[in-house]
Amino acid sequence: MFKKIFVLMALIAPIAGMAAPKKQKKEEPVVHLTDEQIYEELKKLALVFEVARANFVEEADEKKMLEAAMNGMLGALDPHSSYLSADDFKEFSEKSHGEFGGLGIQITSDKGAVRVISPIDDTPADKAGIKAGDYITHIDGEQVFDLTLNQAVKKMKGRPGTKVKLTIVSDDGESKTLTLKRDIIKVKSIKFDDKVLADADPEDKETPKIGYVRISDFGATTARDLKDALAKLEKKDVVGYVVDVRNNPGGYLTAAIDVSDAFLDAGEIVSTRGKDEFDIERVFAKPGDMVDGKPVVVLINHGSASASEIVAGALQDNGRGLVMGSQSFGKGSVQQQKPLGDGTAIHITIARYYTPSGRSIQNEGITPDVEVLHSKVEVLEKKESMYSEASFKNSLKNDKAKKKDKKKSDDDKDDDDEETPYEELTDEEKDARDYQLQRAMEMVIAMSKMQERANVSPTDIVPADDDKEKSETDKK
Repeated sequence: MFKKIFVLMALIAPIAGMAAPKKQKKEEPVVHLTDEQIYEELKKLALVFEVARANFVEEADEKKMLEAAMNGMLGALDPHSSYLSADDFKEFSEKSHGEFGGLGIQITSDKGAVRVISPIDDTPADKAGIKAGDYITHIDGEQVFDLTLNQAVKKMKGRPGTKVKLTIVSDDGESKTLTLKRDIIKVKSIKFDDKVLADADPEDKETPKIGYVRISDFGATTARDLKDALAKLEKKDVVGYVVDVRNNPGGYLTAAIDVSDAFLDAGEIVSTRGKDEFDIERVFAKPGDMVDGKPVVVLINHGSASASEIVAGALQDNGRGLVMGSQSFGKGSVQQQKPLGDGTAIHITIARYYTPSGRSIQNEGITPDVEVLHSKVEVLEKKESMYSEASFKNSLKNDKAKKKDKKKSDDDKDDDDEETPYEELTDEEKDARDYQLQRAMEMVIAMSKMQERANVSPTDIVPADDDKEKSETDKK
């Protein structure tokens, strides 16, 4: 019967623990039961149900007991497999189509606790300052330890406009209670803009522009929205791209493939390998790089999982992009929803995925080419020094130097001024504080200059006017 169940959708959204992977013990081979032994165990399961229902001190909820049994059965396989009730399955489908009610937070079970994978951009959780790696210890004052993921999610769900209190413990051990207002969560997976470095002059025509593409999840419209974003950014003559998938917990496998394909002209993107050793599917890029070979930097962090890791691994292994940031989450398995015909379904792991070079991401993650940890930078050196050639009396002037704006800039303000809260900053100020983003943009500019020089023949270099005169004099 189960072989005939229709596969509704293939998702690779992570639900695994965020704890660092431990060295795993050597697995013992599986000892399979005979059909007769399986039948006896199923009879025992039915007996346990009947005895428990008849003898429990309070009135037993049969539906709750049976759903828990099915969840326990699937949970014994791996952390991603579970039984979806009719309500859970409906909610899962709504999430997959980019709109649902709640706080906008991706959570996971970690050793009996509830841990944040990542907040979704521009949602109540994101605006409240909840971060990847935070632990949720209480919901409306009640402890959440040993709750299932579905139970924790249901406690946080509710009518839009209503409030919920969350007690959060961050990595540094600091505890805080936040009151969040529930809202309809509309996931806009793609945001884009042309950006310049924080200390650059945006009015200067020679200031290089970088195409910035933020992907917050991989949904049904991600590929279409990305193509639209790249087409618009190409018209702005950007020198290269930063693809930001930090705190992106995953989504559709097909969306990850399409995003990778947008930057690739050829090569393998990903392979999935099922239970059978010969059950291997490989996906290759189609001809046509939408950005015509311009430099690409992919930004990842600990909250980048699943589909995000497919994109980073595909561009990294094909030598098409540089990966920067911190080690990614390490979710390398694929799940499918198999409907059971009555509105319920099974969410089950059916394959592992591998990068083009054959690397499995499971429990390891993507290692960045250039590690740039989230940091706060303090400038210790002024842009211009009081002591330089220009400070000497009667020093020769630069006859081609541009006149400097003598107006007092914001940089001249008192260094002791209090730092403005992040929530009150403009987008430009937020960019300036984003250390990883600034380093990624610098890398794009450096790569574009190297690419430019590599494509320029020595005969194409035109000497300056004064060099021409000197050459003519040498000939004479």
